[in-house]
Amino acid sequence: MEKATFAAGCFWGIEASFRALKGVKETRVGYTGGSLRNPSYEEVCTGTTGHAEAVEVLFDPSEISYQDLLAVFWKIHDPTTLNRQGPDIGDQYRSAVFYHSPEQKKILEASLAEIEKKHLFSRPVVTQVVPVETFYAAEDYHQRYLEKQGRFRCH
Repeated sequence: MEKATFAAGCFWGIEASFRALKGVKETRVGYTGGSLRNPSYEEVCTGTTGHAEAVEVLFDPSEISYQDLLAVFWKIHDPTTLNRQGPDIGDQYRSAVFYHSPEQKKILEASLAEIEKKHLFSRPVVTQVVPVETFYAAEDYHQRYLEKQGRFRCH
């Protein structure tokens, strides 16, 4: 098993999108990339902790590749908006990929270069490419939120 960590706006929809993929074994939503230890949702929402709402994905690379996860990441959000996804505004909603290994960084940089080469977006991509930091799991009520609300079904 391998881990991947993505930030792409509100973590509820991002988690649901990744959970639906064959080869994804587990997900959890949380906060990463900031300075405050053990932040709460309320603290992250102030926009003062530096954390992004993120999804940690545990996947089986024999069933789905990191490159395939990146392809989904690029499609499920707008990586050209700085600190914003739809109506959600603030650095906690930024686009970022937190890589777990030099190999992931290499694949991520190649994926980003390919996107830019093909001009897949009309504006420049502002996604942060940063090493993984401490990931703090969000409160239980945020985990699988859309499934709990009956708004999304996964495997």
